[in-house]
Formats: sequence, C-alpha cells, structure tokens
Amino acid sequence: MGVEYRAVEQAIMARGVEWNFDPSLDRITALLELLGDPQTAYPVVHIAGTNGKTSTARMTEALLRERNLRVGRYTSPHLVSMRERISIDGEPLSEDRFTEVYQDIEPYLEMIDGKIGRLSFFEVLTAMAYAAFADAPVDVAVIETGMGGTWDATNVADGTVAVITPISLDHTDYLGPDVATIAGEKAGIIKPGATAVLAQQPLPAAEVLMRRAAETGAVVAREGLEFGVLHRELAMGGQVLQLRGLKGVYEDVFLPLYGAHQASNAAAALAAVETMTAGEDPLGDEVVRQAFAQVASPGRLEVVRRGPTVVLDAAHNPGGMEATVDAISEAFGFTRLVGVVAAMADKDVDAILELLEPVVEELIVTRNSSPRSMSPEELAARAESIFGQERVHPTERLDDAIDMAIGLADQGDEFSSGVLITGSVVTVGDARILLKGER
Repeated sequence: MGVEYRAVEQAIMARGVEWNFDPSLDRITALLELLGDPQTAYPVVHIAGTNGKTSTARMTEALLRERNLRVGRYTSPHLVSMRERISIDGEPLSEDRFTEVYQDIEPYLEMIDGKIGRLSFFEVLTAMAYAAFADAPVDVAVIETGMGGTWDATNVADGTVAVITPISLDHTDYLGPDVATIAGEKAGIIKPGATAVLAQQPLPAAEVLMRRAAETGAVVAREGLEFGVLHRELAMGGQVLQLRGLKGVYEDVFLPLYGAHQASNAAAALAAVETMTAGEDPLGDEVVRQAFAQVASPGRLEVVRRGPTVVLDAAHNPGGMEATVDAISEAFGFTRLVGVVAAMADKDVDAILELLEPVVEELIVTRNSSPRSMSPEELAARAESIFGQERVHPTERLDDAIDMAIGLADQGDEFSSGVLITGSVVTVGDARILLKGER
C-alpha cells in the first residue's frame, strides 16, 4: 500500500462517521458548488433502502455496462479497502487515482471546514465519488445512499431513477422508531419527475413511498405489479430466473447469487435500467443474461471455501438476517451448520440471534476489528438465553473463532456441513482477509 494512499485513508477516517454530525446538506452542497457541481454532469440511478442496496447497485451497473455505457458506482460500506466504494468501469479507483482525487478536493475541504462546519468521513467520500465520475467522465452514475435518504450526503444529486430496496428496522436511533418513519426518510431520494422503482415493502412503508411519489409526480414501478420475478429455480452456483421487466419478459436468466432476495434485487435493477432506455423495446434477453451472469456481490452469501463449505454473509439487521437464513436453508441443504457471529453493539443482536437459532447447530461468538463491536462476553450472554449454554462458544479472536467453527463442522459430513460467518460487514471484511488473503 502506497504511503500517500495510506495517509489519505487515515485523513478521511479521522473525520468521523456521518451520524455524529447534524443532519444537513449544507456542508456537502457548499463543497460541491466549489467543485462545479459534478453531480449534475451525468444521469444518476439513486438507491436507498435497508437491505440489498449494494447488490442492486452492482446488478444495475452490470446491465448498464453490458449496454456499452461507462458507469460509476458508489457504494458503502467497504469490506476491505476504502477504494471499493468508488468504482469506474467495474473496478475500484487505483491507490494513485484515489489519492489524486482526494488531493484535488483537499483545499476545498479546508474552506468548508472553516466556514460552515467540519465535513464528515462520508461527505468527503461522496464528494470524491461525484468528482471522480465527472472527471472520467461516466455516462451514468449508480449511487447508493449511506444510511437514510433525505439528509444523506448523496441526496445532493437528483436521481433520474430512485430505487427503494426493502425497508425494515435498522439505525432506529437516527432514522426513526418504526418502518413508516424510516420510509419517510428514505423516500427523500424520490425527486419531481423521476421514476421510483419500489421493491416489495411492508404496507406502512409502501404507503409512505406512494404518498411521496404522488407529491413529486414521480412515475411508479412496483415489484409484484409493474415488474417482478415470475419464476426462479435453484441452479449450480446460483439460480435461474424468469423476470418481468417494464418492457418485456426475460427468460432463462442465470444469476450466480443465492436467495429470493437477490432475485428481487435483480428485478429492481432491471426495471431501473429499462426506465433509462428510450423507446418501448426490451433490453434483449442476451444483454440481460450476459450482464447478470457476471454479477458478483462479495460478502453476500459468498462461498470462500469447500470441505467444509464456509459462507460469508454481511447481514447485520433482522431484515437482512431473515433473507440470509431463508437463502441458506434453500440453497445449501446443510445437515450441520456452525455459526460465527460478531456484531456491532448498537444492532438488534437478540433478533439476529433468534433468526439464526433454528438453522445453526453450534454458535461461536467473537468480536470484529471495529471499536463498536459487542464484546464476546455480552454476545455470549445474549446467545445463551436463546441457544442454551452448551451450544454457545465465546472466543476473543475472529481467527480462532473461524478455526473452531471449521473444526466443529468437520465433525459432520464434509459435503453437507458448513460454516456461516455473519453479523456485520466488518466481520465479513475481516474474515475475507483471513480466509482469502485480501488486503
């Protein structure tokens, strides 16, 4: 890792997370004005929701690139390197380019810090993404919100398409205590004259989103009505889909990802891209097949080892864990599954553990590399009340936890035993470094 890049990464990290700052778009708006409003230089597909944003962004990017467009993708959080957040042509910015982009905007950061207020970690990265995409230049930018919608730093851009993935409870301290309130915050990315592509939602969320669409005059496309998954079946390494888009039906689409939730994400990405194409003609089966066959979503039911099978999944809230449990039960058929969990202390850990209990035979609880990680002692106490003491094994280090889990899984049939490492994006990022040597 270059010395300059490492210094840039540390300077950005030192700014602090976005939820320690007042909800305001004043700082990011002023910064982007100084940079010439780069976010207006290209059409934007804007994605908000509780779960599925990054996978949907990757699928949207794949479809656009298959149509020979140059695409910028901004997602969060990252698994291993901060550079993952800002991609052009399907690849993260290089260390040199990431450093250049930061150095280009650095003088303006100091001006805003002094005049309006200190910019957060996420605001700086958002400005870097918008600037890098304008400089490339890209034909389309696919932008994932960080946490909410209305007050999210990315919302200085007006999306031609606003995609809302499934909404459930997460970040309740910052976004609101119930699904309807959270939906109201996320609905803020739906802008006048845009198209709103809505994944299937709990009824209170759907009502809020439809009201926002009516207020803004947005065209609405709803999963299960205007678009959706008509059929899906398991296949080696993923699933085969029949998708109904807004402009046609697409047959025999192989998606190398597991779970009904990923099929729904694919349908939303397809609808989003269809709205950006002129005319009434569908995208074409071959374009859709080629795009989706190449999709990867690292850290989302990702198999990193066989014999026993080790699966990484970044589920960190009840909605995400419910989708993960359903998918792992459907796609893998494990007769013995050992869980490794490290989670953040501010998450609904009890609900996550309750969802895991029916499918996990033994559970190893540990910590990840974040200072926000819940201690193994507290996590074990929570888990023991759900799993019983004999099924729970606390350990201080993630590497030891993984070794223990593989050892416990090895006590079963190597072809039907597995390990699931989950609970946080940070946990999965740490596990990828340990298991795949990624840095």
